[in-house]
Amino acid sequence: MRLIQRISNYTLTKSDNLVRIICILSVIGPVITVSAGFWDAISHLQKEPEFFWSPSHMIVYTGVSMITAAAILGGILIIRKSINSSLKTGIKLVMVGSVIQIISGFGDSLSHEIFGIDGLVSWSHQPLELGLVLGSLGGLLILKNKEHTKLKILLPFSIVTFLFFTIWLGFNIVLIFGHIIQCIPVYEIFSSGCAIL
Repeated sequence: MRLIQRISNYTLTKSDNLVRIICILSVIGPVITVSAGFWDAISHLQKEPEFFWSPSHMIVYTGVSMITAAAILGGILIIRKSINSSLKTGIKLVMVGSVIQIISGFGDSLSHEIFGIDGLVSWSHQPLELGLVLGSLGGLLILKNKEHTKLKILLPFSIVTFLFFTIWLGFNIVLIFGHIIQCIPVYEIFSSGCAIL
């Protein structure tokens, strides 16, 4: 019983500190994930072998782990009932985005094993991107609640990343409907990027 009391009195477990950690993880995690995703795409262009533990994949897993850690910490805060409703909305979005990314990540791994290298538009990439959009939106909402703290320096960065992820998802969804016309110029940039499964 004393151990639980000591842990709950520990500085890092205070609600305000947990919210700060969640902010940082949910804003930076998606950026790391997407950056490593671009690295992975470049690896595909260079015909490097595809394997689960490649360096680019490890960085993707690190970014997703950061978002998942933010989701778990957010879940702790929700269970404690120590946050207001506007923070709860942001945390729930981070949680949903994290779950979607984890499930889609396993789906993407299976897709690569079955179909080989795929393009921008596949049954596993768009849910991954949706998870990034939801996670970054959740991070933005959490950060918006803390804009009167030192964390406000992350706010412009968070807004830009959320907008980028949303535009990127929109671009890829548009490719589903107009892929023949739009893939002609895009193909040169992304090589296999317009392959649609």
